[in-house]
Amino acid sequence: METFLALCRPGFESDLAAEFTERAADLGVAGYPRADKNKGYVLWYSQQGSVMPLLDTGLVFARSLYPCPDRFEDLPDTDRIGALWPSLRALGPFSELYLEHADSNDGRELARFLRGFRKALEPRLRKDGLLRNNARQRLHLFFDDSRNGLIGVSPAELPLPESGLMRLRLSPEAPSRSALKLEEALLRFCGRGRPPGLHTAVDLGAAPGGWSWHLARLGIKVTGVDHGRLDARLMDEYPVRHVAGDAFTWRPERPVDLVVCDVVDKPARTLALMQKWLQQGWARTALFNLKLPMARRYREAATLLERLQEGLSRQYPDARIQAAHLYHDREEITVWVDCRDA
Repeated sequence: METFLALCRPGFESDLAAEFTERAADLGVAGYPRADKNKGYVLWYSQQGSVMPLLDTGLVFARSLYPCPDRFEDLPDTDRIGALWPSLRALGPFSELYLEHADSNDGRELARFLRGFRKALEPRLRKDGLLRNNARQRLHLFFDDSRNGLIGVSPAELPLPESGLMRLRLSPEAPSRSALKLEEALLRFCGRGRPPGLHTAVDLGAAPGGWSWHLARLGIKVTGVDHGRLDARLMDEYPVRHVAGDAFTWRPERPVDLVVCDVVDKPARTLALMQKWLQQGWARTALFNLKLPMARRYREAATLLERLQEGLSRQYPDARIQAAHLYHDREEITVWVDCRDA
């Protein structure tokens, strides 16, 4: 039976399990999830067929996803590496080692133990040729506690953060912590800090200016639209223009490369606004957040993304739409739309 591990934000296990079940059914895969509340992960068991294609497309509510061909139970306190070694030799070699835990209170208590375990395991893997730069797969050792867990592997080229956590450092110059959300989104969806071909942007609902600040730091000329004030340093030190206006009614004088939006409003209203910007040609790329209700979060997200796909399909049939529940997201998902080659 094929087993997959999907890491998520604690409290979102049921949303991830529902998404996993629906996406597996779309692939014609028979199986079932196991999700325990606030554990920070979901296990998927395939009974017929494979969900391997999901590694390329990803799951909205999964921070990380990979197959687990083996597991470990009741590791001894004296020689954990020795107990793991037969499985590691059978699966290796590996390009890098990930020692992982869930983003939960219990999981975070393992961090110190895993730092020490890495110091013992990594040299042993290198000495025996099981850890080498040109290997095609990555090793994941996921610990549910210090003695039990799963052994996973993922393609080396698949960009996965360890434990599904993209930890970024907030600059003291940032007007707000929301800058980290935008930085993570660009790394997640574009694989780099600044996507190519983006020179101008509009930030709708910009105040106090965290997103405008991060875009300006990348050398992008930004217009921040908000009735509220932006941090004064944005106008003094960066190429940011402040327009006192309403995010839902303001219109640009000329098209820009990117529109971003992090307003707190009903998700359907935000979605309609972003769709209008793309359909009118005011921007060819968009990055925005959709605030989700406390109940049925996955179903709401799926409905909104289907509506966006249908709304853009005639004009941009090949538009690239991606969505994720980022580490820096809470009750929301972040969406990236690229219509430039559509």
